[in-house]
Amino acid sequence: MAPSATFNRPLALLVAATSFMEFLDGTIIQTAAPAMAREFGVTAADLNVAMTVYLLALAVCIPATGWLADRFGTRRVYLAAIGVFTAASVLCALAPDLLWLCVFRAVQGVGGAMMVPVGRLAVLRAVEKTDLLDAMAYLTWPALLAPVIAPAVGGLITDTVGWRWIFLINLPIGIAAALAALALVPRTDELRRAPLDGYGLVLIAVALAALVLAGELVGETPTDWLAVAAGLLVAAVIGWLAWRRLVTARHPVLDLRALALDTFRVGNVGGGVYRLMITAVPFLVTLLFQAGFGWSAARAGLVVIALFVGNLGIKPATTPLIKRFGFRTVIVWSNAIGAAILLLLVLVDADTPIVLTVILLVASGAIRSIGFSGYNTIQFVDVPAELTNGANTLSSTMQQIATGLGIAVAALLVRLGTALAAETVGQPWLGYRWAFVGAAALLLIPLLEALHLPAHAGAVAHRPGR
Repeated sequence: MAPSATFNRPLALLVAATSFMEFLDGTIIQTAAPAMAREFGVTAADLNVAMTVYLLALAVCIPATGWLADRFGTRRVYLAAIGVFTAASVLCALAPDLLWLCVFRAVQGVGGAMMVPVGRLAVLRAVEKTDLLDAMAYLTWPALLAPVIAPAVGGLITDTVGWRWIFLINLPIGIAAALAALALVPRTDELRRAPLDGYGLVLIAVALAALVLAGELVGETPTDWLAVAAGLLVAAVIGWLAWRRLVTARHPVLDLRALALDTFRVGNVGGGVYRLMITAVPFLVTLLFQAGFGWSAARAGLVVIALFVGNLGIKPATTPLIKRFGFRTVIVWSNAIGAAILLLLVLVDADTPIVLTVILLVASGAIRSIGFSGYNTIQFVDVPAELTNGANTLSSTMQQIATGLGIAVAALLVRLGTALAAETVGQPWLGYRWAFVGAAALLLIPLLEALHLPAHAGAVAHRPGR
């Protein structure tokens, strides 16, 4: 197949690289927390606030990226985002204490909030529908790879050159990305002067902040369930007010019109649950190995890399599979087989041959990669050009919610599993295995939704012969 003149592969690779940088920094300090805590004179658990602040900044700022891109242009905003993210990374490396680290992490989150959705928008505006599947294949791998390798990378950097290099490494990458963006991001935007819906933005920011905070609190030990309930209540009430604002405002900060498209809705509602599990599964597997089996963090981290091997190994076949069988078939079977593998992980224990465990994880990683590519692409196949910016911003917001809640849902499944195992069989550690039953059950949501897709859904993006 001859390369399409409409598909700018260097631009897609650039956006994928900067997306990977943002995704990686979301959780990379997890394994560096003990070393950072010792230097700052706090407990390792206190470092969770630095991750929470970053996720909050992402959540509350992403809804404004669509307006920024319309007002100032994707090229200008993308370059600014890289600059803010890179500068904030250096400041994080120089932070003298936890308070300043949190301040700089918030600024870093603002840069990341602009960098990922605006970068993707630049790709979407420069590609034809028939090349969308190839383009999205490049943009998929960062979200799959980063959660799996972040703990290992963070630990390696911390143990060798020190935790501050977790952030300093972004300096040369950011400079190279900015230079590449100057050459690759086209100046093709038609700027719009629509006013910013500040009231709607504030409502969305408060609702998302309450939801993310509630999710973070679920992962705390012990969990303050009253605070969790309060956060969810605030998120629900303010979220309802935000929805009312979005459907009545003349220039809403989030354009909901794309949700009327079946393919976009499936890609972001059921796809949101699927993305949530993308984040949750590595966490569940790591907990099973460490808390359930008593493995060291190093051993657990090495075995979990098998997920990445599956992600990477199947990648060359992902696009051909979707082109051959279509989005509906691929998404349905990705959910079904993914749920089956999670149920098989319930049977894994400390005596299971390591080869069998690795095979299951490789298979899980491969299926996750196929399904993720399907969801990431189908959401945009029917979106007309005039709705692309709004659809991209809405999708980025919903994806951030799913990613932010992934660890919280995983922690909740573990809590429920261990409590049930302790109550019924007197062996709480079994709950780390039983949590996979809940994870498999959650995949029924996107599975049932995908079954209602027309067989020809997204056909323009997987037309045979391309």
